[in-house]
Amino acid sequence: MKRRNLLRALAIGAPLATAGAVGAGIAAADTANFKVIVTEQVANKVFVFDKNKAFTNANAYKSWSPGTGGWSNLSDCRIRDTAQFGAIGLAAASGGKVGIWNITDEKDQELNDVLWSATPGGNPHALERIPNLGAFVSASSDGFLTVYAPTKISDPSTLAKVQTVSLAGAHGVVWDPNNSLLWASGDKIVQAYTVSGTYRNIRLKASSKKVTLSGLGHDLQPDFSNSSLMQVSDSYGVYSINKSSLAKTTLHTTTRIKAYVKMSTGEYFYVRGDNAGSRDWGSPTVVFSQSADQTRSGAEFYKARYYTTAYN
Repeated sequence: MKRRNLLRALAIGAPLATAGAVGAGIAAADTANFKVIVTEQVANKVFVFDKNKAFTNANAYKSWSPGTGGWSNLSDCRIRDTAQFGAIGLAAASGGKVGIWNITDEKDQELNDVLWSATPGGNPHALERIPNLGAFVSASSDGFLTVYAPTKISDPSTLAKVQTVSLAGAHGVVWDPNNSLLWASGDKIVQAYTVSGTYRNIRLKASSKKVTLSGLGHDLQPDFSNSSLMQVSDSYGVYSINKSSLAKTTLHTTTRIKAYVKMSTGEYFYVRGDNAGSRDWGSPTVVFSQSADQTRSGAEFYKARYYTTAYN
């Protein structure tokens, strides 16, 4: 059975709901013809594509190229909304860097569009924004979260490291607007953190809310079909977690899922590490459950996201 059909056969349905978003040029609703933002590690770029058009340079809606060095092997991308800049892009790179860039009308963006960057080290895999506080939290797979906080919320140049929190195998991090919690995935765990303080006094504290995984946690994302849920992948599958009850439901038992998103339409898409080539954690293909798969020859996709500013 093909991997795509295997995932479809194992999928468990969920109630449908509409996910909203804010920001010029960014998805305002979850529809059948949505855009996807991906990290591609060979070109080392973030691309935005219409999911129904071939993932070629000619079809790219937007791109961002930060260069190499600390930006090599881009490992995360997402879009968030701010009062000062509108939509911004968030990125993490296994080369050591995390940062944000301004999403403008320019189609092809570069390092000069960066608003802020930092070097948490330890193989950064994800970066998230805490809304209304102007703070950012990165997850590094060497085993820690790093909190960056500003002296002026509207000025990212004032961000500085204020806290490091140990979390073995930290890979994913996502804000939960329903419960005002930050969730992070690590080695055999998804852990929730409370956020306290303002400006440089912002701190994370592990809460009693946590869910056990069977393997190393990878991607951690909202469920756009149900705001009370989130999706997490680990070494052995993909799971739905109820953010209130902490109930965990197995969605798929396919291994090495590096990115997974479920839409309100019921469609889901993912990247599976193909265990081949020099980047065996990536794949040239983004798989869609209700649409044609998109393969870019010679590419190594690692993360794929819904192009929206919504946390859901």
